[in-house]
Amino acid sequence: MTETPEFLVTVPTRGDGRHPLRRDRGDWEERRPLPAFVTDPRGGVSGPSAHIAQVGRAAEIAGLDGALVPFDPEGEESLVLAAGLLRGSRHLRVIAGFHAGIATPVYAAKLSASLQRFTGGRLDWQIDVALDPVVARAHGDFLQGGDRYARAEEFLTVAKGVWHEEGYTYEGVFYQVLAGGFQPPNAGLPFPRVHLSGIEPGALALSARHADVHLFDPGQNLDVGIAGLGDRAAAEGRAVAYGLRLPVLAREDEEEAWREARGLWALAGGADEDFPRPDPKTGLWPGFDRIAGPGALGLVGSYEGVAAGIRAYRDLGVTTFVLSARPTVEEAYRLGERLLPLFATESQKETAHVH
Repeated sequence: MTETPEFLVTVPTRGDGRHPLRRDRGDWEERRPLPAFVTDPRGGVSGPSAHIAQVGRAAEIAGLDGALVPFDPEGEESLVLAAGLLRGSRHLRVIAGFHAGIATPVYAAKLSASLQRFTGGRLDWQIDVALDPVVARAHGDFLQGGDRYARAEEFLTVAKGVWHEEGYTYEGVFYQVLAGGFQPPNAGLPFPRVHLSGIEPGALALSARHADVHLFDPGQNLDVGIAGLGDRAAAEGRAVAYGLRLPVLAREDEEEAWREARGLWALAGGADEDFPRPDPKTGLWPGFDRIAGPGALGLVGSYEGVAAGIRAYRDLGVTTFVLSARPTVEEAYRLGERLLPLFATESQKETAHVH
């Protein structure tokens, strides 16, 4: 376990704030009335764009490795936010989430080539394949079932083909290219690292052929998923890194962390008698379902306790952790200042031991 883990922050795409049900940080929603003693009534001081920039600065200053801007059908456009974050940072890697139906693979690759050139090759992709059919149709995308994986396969094949090969020609079911391929200034740049997800066979097969990092969720069976993907990738002559999307609530000690969790639970309308306990085997707290989104599972505890939970995933082979916590700016600083140093010290000791 000598590989240093990679930590990223999840960027809010339609609101942020201390209250789990409000999105008033960044003015995505109408601000609550100001108290009477406030004498500066200017509105829009920190709009969505300014708030996203603050998230990026916080992540970079706090020492996080990157930021994930997820595809959000009701939120801000991820590639636009990613471009802003890349423009406002020097070291931060930014993953833009999108689905294959947003554009042709040639256009997506060309747009990304410009971003790579302008930002020193710090853009990554997360391709969402298994969209909710209702969401997909609302975005003009009527492809269903296995065809979605077949199209994603062609999308990535064509995008990589025009990126790396001058005079590239492709004849597929979903895309055709004749004598394409990038030339300078768009040629010779690093292709965005590809992040994929999903636990079903089609998802693992696609990742085995195209993913650089496969992102799991805490509720999935990582033992089975990692073993299955590892075998498939090996058969393709490739290796795929494993990542985890993980909500966290970390504080100085356990008591403070659970007091905070109870407070958020109450703000989100949860009754005290219904306050859920963490899973005794995994330590995952199902209460994130109410305060962070449907189905969310995550870790609550002291910095050392949350770090121990993350180490358990590292033991399974996970090397990339996409953390989420609200409000994002404050929590990014908190995680960077208190949680990440626990792993930096650990990595230094491991490196010294290896040498």
